Amino acid sequence: MTIKVIRSLGRHAVRAQLAGARIGGRVLVRGVRTGIRRHHRVPRLPDLPPGRLVDLPGRGEVFAVDTGAPHPGAPTLLLFHGLATTSYLSWFTSIEDLSASYRVVMLDQRWHGRGIVSERFLLEECVDDAAALLDVLGIDEVVAVGYSMGGALAQLFWRRHRERTAGLVLASTLARWRSSRGDLLFYSVLELANVPLRGHYRRRVETVRTALPDPGEPGMDLSEWAWGEFRSTSAWALPEVLGALGGFDARSWLGAVDVPTAVVVTARDRALSTRRQRQLAALIPTATLHEAPGGHTSVVFDVEHWLPVFLAAVADVVARTGHAAPLQRERRA
Repeated sequence: MTIKVIRSLGRHAVRAQLAGARIGGRVLVRGVRTGIRRHHRVPRLPDLPPGRLVDLPGRGEVFAVDTGAPHPGAPTLLLFHGLATTSYLSWFTSIEDLSASYRVVMLDQRWHGRGIVSERFLLEECVDDAAALLDVLGIDEVVAVGYSMGGALAQLFWRRHRERTAGLVLASTLARWRSSRGDLLFYSVLELANVPLRGHYRRRVETVRTALPDPGEPGMDLSEWAWGEFRSTSAWALPEVLGALGGFDARSWLGAVDVPTAVVVTARDRALSTRRQRQLAALIPTATLHEAPGGHTSVVFDVEHWLPVFLAAVADVVARTGHAAPLQRERRA
């Protein structure tokens, strides 16, 4: 295959990802509205804990949320969000329940939302940003929790910061993004295409980041807020981020994970193979398996079924770290 053909394929791959991002945004808003109608819920933004821009010395300024401890000795959860979203957008359906029992810390990852815009997107830098945020907040140890892309980051957080990782909760995620020959070709072509285009991506991401307003105020229409959060991550970030995910492969070291771990599988997942999610659990000696019946977007669109499974997985890990498992409270309508 000639370089000319590879570059042509790369351009097509990039265009496809950008088009997918735009379509995904429209689907997200329609899905939120449909979910509201289906469950007869008032279209309002749930109460969200306030966030702020935090300077991470030598790294940059990042948007972060710290709910504080609901009671003395409450364990801390460090939440990693999914691809093309923000910390709020990934976790807005869960954070109210989580913060009732735990101190919750989360941040917008690099090239996402109000995260750091670096020369390139590296998963390793994302988890090191999270560790630097813990330094600023004076937090020594956390249970690392990740959804989809965030699951890869949580795995990598344990790898790079074992002394700070009390446990892991890995939801709708994989040990490796490349699996088939098609994946191999796609990610290889994408990596080649990203090299000459990376500077352009970064400038476009920086332009979006600089123009962002303050996060939405409570009381906004939920679909309007969700659309604003979704658009805060530039579509131009996706080829670079996907290229980094394509190089992620934790299979060789997951067998050394020695902290309590729970893997939450989405049983009808069409984005990340359910079979491969279960394979992730099988690779980790300390992992328990928890299954939710929905698809990859269950964290937003099937909260009724997904959230109890997720909360039970978190409680399971926390209990195995030596903390008392919290009582599960009924969710608000």
